[in-house]
Amino acid sequence: MLAKLDAILADFEQLELSLTSQEVLGDQNKLRDASRKYKQMGPLIECIRTYKSVLGNVEAAKELIESASPEERSSLDAEMRDGMSQLEALEEQLKVLLIPPDPDDGKNVMLEFRGAEGGEEANLFAGELVEMYRAWAARNGWTFEILAYDRSPMGGVNQATALVKGETAWRRFRFEGGSHRVQRVPVTENAGRIHTSSATVAVMPEAEEVDIAIDERDLEIDVYRSGGSGGQSVNTTDSAVRITHKPTGLVVTMQDERSQLQNRVKAMQVLRTRLLQRRQEEHEAKISAERRAQVGKGGRGEKIRTYNYKENRITDHRIGFTLYQLQDVLAGNLDAVVDALTLEYQAEQLAKQVGSE
Repeated sequence: MLAKLDAILADFEQLELSLTSQEVLGDQNKLRDASRKYKQMGPLIECIRTYKSVLGNVEAAKELIESASPEERSSLDAEMRDGMSQLEALEEQLKVLLIPPDPDDGKNVMLEFRGAEGGEEANLFAGELVEMYRAWAARNGWTFEILAYDRSPMGGVNQATALVKGETAWRRFRFEGGSHRVQRVPVTENAGRIHTSSATVAVMPEAEEVDIAIDERDLEIDVYRSGGSGGQSVNTTDSAVRITHKPTGLVVTMQDERSQLQNRVKAMQVLRTRLLQRRQEEHEAKISAERRAQVGKGGRGEKIRTYNYKENRITDHRIGFTLYQLQDVLAGNLDAVVDALTLEYQAEQLAKQVGSE
């Protein structure tokens, strides 16, 4: 194990040196990738250095104990036992930190919300999910930006797109994609019966410009007058933008901004992310399977999580986790649920490592 840790330290030192080299400093892509890797490795390197320091103290105590006086031996023995206890705890930390990092770790996150089964009640719930994640982002210091918001007749969401910016955003949001089921008495229900509806959330790492190249000749760009409410200038100028990527047929529309240029920038941002997601799905069967598992058709049988208002309960069906604090979760306190999902993910990754050894 020590040889493996020493090799990691050596790689980190080389990475540190590369951050001062002209080759890396002169290339934005290389600098971005090296800086991201440097940040990712930070906690692991700190743990390795602490482990080696404690191990050195334990070994020194073992050597001294043989020639020490009875009084000194007692003190050294206590020091050695304390060090051994620290080493055990550090080894458990190292097991988790040595799990290969997610290649998208450190990226921003794009979210897409849609009402699925349940008519207007599904749209209303989709809108509440938008607000839940907005509040969660605020609690964690992430930036939550609405890129597009198509409001339904009763104030819910037909479809919405948001961008979450933050160093740890992907690490936490990656478990949130899928069909979210709600069980409650809808405002549209007159007889007081509980209905089951669902909304879908798609979670994608934001594509940076260097991740995917788009040929302008492959784009068909239309501008038109924005529809719906949004202020006088929004509705009286041709500020809305529709971009069609002809090779794939993907279409992105954006009309929330007053400026045609701003809408075009946002539309391209969404298009890049969707194209990157499609490329990953085509070339990596694993990612494709995860994507299908995330959204599916939005059916009730494909749910990843249930929000039951009558019981004040939230249940994540992937890991059988239940919490009777629904209102807290809807207010943005999602950490308990995501912590449980993270622990399950880490346990799976550790099991894979053991199986491959």
